[in-house]
Amino acid sequence: MSFNCFFWNIILSVLVTFQLSASSADLREAPKKKALIFGITGQDGAYLSGLLLEKNYEVHGVIRPASLPNTDRIKQYIPLNDRFFLHYGDLTDSISITNLIQTIKPEEIYNLGAQSHVRISFDLPEYTAQVDAIGPLRILEAIRQLGLADKIRFYQASTSELYGLVQEIPQSEVTPFYPRSPYGVAKLLAFWMTVNYREAYGMYACNGILFNHESPLRGENFVTRKITLGVANYKKEKTGILYLGNLDSKRDWGFAKDYVEAMWLMLQQEKADDYVVATGEMHSVREFVELAFKEINVEIEWHGEASDEYGIDIATGQTIVAIDPRYYRPSEVELLIGNPSKAERVLNWKPKTSFQQLLKVMVEADCKLVAERDLFILKPLK
Repeated sequence: MSFNCFFWNIILSVLVTFQLSASSADLREAPKKKALIFGITGQDGAYLSGLLLEKNYEVHGVIRPASLPNTDRIKQYIPLNDRFFLHYGDLTDSISITNLIQTIKPEEIYNLGAQSHVRISFDLPEYTAQVDAIGPLRILEAIRQLGLADKIRFYQASTSELYGLVQEIPQSEVTPFYPRSPYGVAKLLAFWMTVNYREAYGMYACNGILFNHESPLRGENFVTRKITLGVANYKKEKTGILYLGNLDSKRDWGFAKDYVEAMWLMLQQEKADDYVVATGEMHSVREFVELAFKEINVEIEWHGEASDEYGIDIATGQTIVAIDPRYYRPSEVELLIGNPSKAERVLNWKPKTSFQQLLKVMVEADCKLVAERDLFILKPLK
């Protein structure tokens, strides 16, 4: 073979390889939309990130500067550096919000960021208002000021705590609001700001009135995770007391992974609107405790009344649940149960996970977690 033939064969081989590589790259579908998520490091942000990435979105998330970034829930997505991006920002800082929206130009914005603990909102009312009430307003106003009102679809994470002292059972989109905490009041302002910007400026802006939704990714200071972690700790150590507040408080609990699908569906409709997302079933904290312990074959027997009530393991007589009055709220919300019929009808959405399945998943996950680390359930600091 002459040198010229050998040389041209190499060139041809390189060209064919390049064309095949280019063809393979062409087969990879380009991201179809950009989404910006405030509160991406939380439970809902993590599940929503997974859902949007599955739908081939380019996902941008906002995290607050910290010496130890709280990215554990989303760490599996960080290596996807061509479709998953994290940016520093804060809901209390208008400049960062405006710069992010202007730079990224997302088609969809999901505001899941909040000081979301109801009990803590009584201790931090001003901070809660800054983040939960004024934060969403900052996003809406940034969209308007940038001239993107007709280009961005906005989702505001609202809450069943708007109903507070409930005026009807179950609660729907037309039930009067009566919030009973700084958290609920702050979220109420955000709700009406979202409605106002929709009506005043023609924005596609939705409120998702989500009832309690849980998962193994739920924060450990929320009652459901406290319970499942307490159960897991008792299974491992055969000792320890789980301290709780109002055992007879009733809630509509669903699975967070199911609920983020409803968020996405709200932004895919022809017309923006507000929706209740719930299971339509109600269970008490007491029932949650009893069924969670049953997952590890422990039966509870209750003794005492009010703040002196406690629960024992029938098999051993050991106290495993007790009341700590410091967990009571200054103004309690006794019951919440949602009517999701509008979401079912318009969004074609229904919860896929039952209450018992949710319990099982959470207990199993925390049993695995506790088996891998030392965990102590402590009483709160005074």
